[in-house]
Amino acid sequence: MLGPTAHTDQFTRDNLPPVADWPEFNLDKFDYPEYLNAGVELTDKMVDQGFGDNTALIGNGRQRTYKELADWTNRIAHALVEDYGVKPGNRILIRSANNPAMVACWLAATKAGAVVVNTMPMLRSGELAQIVDKAEIEFALCDTRLMDEMVACAKDSTFLKKVIGFDGTANHDAELDRIALTKSVKFEAVKTGRDDVALLGFTSGTTGSPKATMHFHRDLLIIADGYAKEVLNVTPDDVFVGSPPLAFTFGLGGLAIFPLRFGATATLLEKASPPNMIEIIETYKATVCFTAPTAYRVMLSAMEEGADLSSLRAAVSAGETLPAPVYDAWMEKTGKPMLDGIGATEMLHIFISNRFGDSHPACTGRPVGGYEAKIVDHDMNEVPVGTVGRLAVRGPTGCRYLDDVRQCTYVRDGWNLTGDAFFVDEDGYYHFAARNDDMIVSSGYNIAGPEVEAALLSHVAVAECAVIGAPNEERGTIVQAHIVLADGFHPTPEMAKQLQDHVKATIAPFKYPRSVVFIETLPKTATGKIQRFRLKQDLPA
Repeated sequence: MLGPTAHTDQFTRDNLPPVADWPEFNLDKFDYPEYLNAGVELTDKMVDQGFGDNTALIGNGRQRTYKELADWTNRIAHALVEDYGVKPGNRILIRSANNPAMVACWLAATKAGAVVVNTMPMLRSGELAQIVDKAEIEFALCDTRLMDEMVACAKDSTFLKKVIGFDGTANHDAELDRIALTKSVKFEAVKTGRDDVALLGFTSGTTGSPKATMHFHRDLLIIADGYAKEVLNVTPDDVFVGSPPLAFTFGLGGLAIFPLRFGATATLLEKASPPNMIEIIETYKATVCFTAPTAYRVMLSAMEEGADLSSLRAAVSAGETLPAPVYDAWMEKTGKPMLDGIGATEMLHIFISNRFGDSHPACTGRPVGGYEAKIVDHDMNEVPVGTVGRLAVRGPTGCRYLDDVRQCTYVRDGWNLTGDAFFVDEDGYYHFAARNDDMIVSSGYNIAGPEVEAALLSHVAVAECAVIGAPNEERGTIVQAHIVLADGFHPTPEMAKQLQDHVKATIAPFKYPRSVVFIETLPKTATGKIQRFRLKQDLPA
């Protein structure tokens, strides 16, 4: 089943799950040669196709063309192989914020045949150690501004032997940069197989030991040749901007793989706050944006105050439920749809999405080409149209965990079970209900928190909100809303009653929040996802 390998270090291939536990793959639309190196495809091959003078990356005050990026990554690849002894199949951890140097290190390591593990800059040494131990990582490339935790991790590590500093700014003044500058701009990339593991994506789950998802060289191209081509219609004229970290597969796809695959431009922000993204959009006339609904709400407010975001042709929302009021407000303000979609680290990127000319509020859309989905019960039986159940999906990408018994939980009967509760309507459109573990069961009623949130967000007084289930002696669980009020509104019992009545008038009354908590800010991840589990942690036992 697997094609040839160039890996002399066979760790990742040896630790793939048994083929019997894999999901079924549909590769009919995606035909790649047996030997394929994604790093070459996104750099040198783009130069060969005539994109050498196009701007590839913008970040930290500099612009780099595709020719410059190809040369830069080839020099680093030489250094990794010749000076540090990196062998095909070795795992290389990269620790950095979103910047061009991180992209260059990822591409260079991929060209050298290594398996890359991109990590979040906010991780502490103990969290890094879990990743290092799971993937048996020997090498780490670290932005010199973030060395302390990396060095602390290496100090007591059984596996991590070399921590190599690179300069994440535009100065090129660190160990790896200085060595790379002495190297040739021509590099004979390792002839990796299309089925060689190129990337380990660690899931951002909140509990349990980390899971590493294994993605092949072909997978990295499939998400571009599938979703980015079919749904986004990417062209060389596009300029990408967004907030997800490159350490997450959502960010790596949206802010690196997608633009580089089509000769477009990626703008990278180390601090991707909504004001910083707005500045980038205005300065570089960005056309495609990837971020969470909370950021789009800030952008809507900025447009009210005069910000010019008219260059955006595609506003992609994922990672957090897109409330209908945000979609409607964006359509009203820009005349362009917001493309809601759902992806998963296990699937690498988005597999169900709205389309231009076929998008609807409070709807996730239809499967991307090559993917199929269905809604099932706990016994994998398909449920009737309109019934909330478990989302099952399969297609050209899918879950392969690195040596993990949880493979058999995520994959059943050849389908990937994403952990999301959905329903499909009679026209074949998929609608998100909740995470399977976020459904609120109150007095026997199933209540989807995102539906209550959407109702609250349609009220002028609500800037942001998060809904959770709170323990209740009488009902078992009640709906509890944590609300950030808009400017000019005050947290009073009267306001809480007004919002409760608004929800009762908007959706079925039994779904209204029986508890309202006013809060100044909601806890969020670096990608803008609301961390509802932190709100639950604060509840009395």
